[in-house]
Amino acid sequence: MKIGFIGLGQMGIAMATNLIDAGHDVTVWNRSAAKADPLLARGATLAATPADAAQGEVVMTMLADDAALETVVYGERGIRGCPALHVSHSTISVALAERLTADQGNDGGFVSAPVFGRPPAAAAGALFIVAAGADDRIDRCEKLFAAIGQRVFRVGDTPSAANLVKLSGNFMIMAAIESMAEAMTLAEKGGVDRAMLLEVLTGTLFGAPVYKTYGEILVEDRFTPAGFAAPLGLKDMNLVDAAAGTLRTPMPVLGVVRDHLRTAIAQDGPDVDWAAIGLVARRGAGL
Repeated sequence: MKIGFIGLGQMGIAMATNLIDAGHDVTVWNRSAAKADPLLARGATLAATPADAAQGEVVMTMLADDAALETVVYGERGIRGCPALHVSHSTISVALAERLTADQGNDGGFVSAPVFGRPPAAAAGALFIVAAGADDRIDRCEKLFAAIGQRVFRVGDTPSAANLVKLSGNFMIMAAIESMAEAMTLAEKGGVDRAMLLEVLTGTLFGAPVYKTYGEILVEDRFTPAGFAAPLGLKDMNLVDAAAGTLRTPMPVLGVVRDHLRTAIAQDGPDVDWAAIGLVARRGAGL
């Protein structure tokens, strides 16, 4: 397929690489053009503007936040009005997904397809994709999704539903990290090794990938380089809070993890992984 890919951060460059390797004709655009060099060496084409990347069948975006995506869609030489189907993999607000659905309905169309998985999963083509939109539009993306992910979850024909699922999942990741960090801190203060606690937990009732992946990061204090930077995690928790406000849903645990993210950023800087809230728990206990 002839596709465009916009946004070449850690996740985007891995996803675009897998699309190229799967044999697709990929045109890329990134605000910092130099990041495209490894992809150009693999056969990708560099677009001069976002609009130039959206002249094929599909244009996929993987951007940091609402503002970045709005610039790509609505800015000068943006993709609005282009013929390509816009597939957004970004973690964005429900409100922006609704706006994009309304504004791009008469263009190539819009599908929201945020992903679960850190950069190593993206590099391995093993992301989980949550897709929402018209069935025929998602059908057109099947081969593309197969190149970047291991499973696709269709969650309805309203694109913003996928974003609500993604935000809910990211909140649960943060809640899992917080609970593990607190449990490890308690155990360590009582003389139990953190690694031993993790082995027991993941070998019994908590064998899910989120506990194994983030449990190892917490045990090893492996917060740099960040696989997912804390400011992006804070952005996501703010988007969860906005959705909760709109839907009048109390989320008291959200307040705890959001405050701990703010503390981690203030104490350790913006380049730490969002799992660095584990440091906040340890410091609070005097460790």
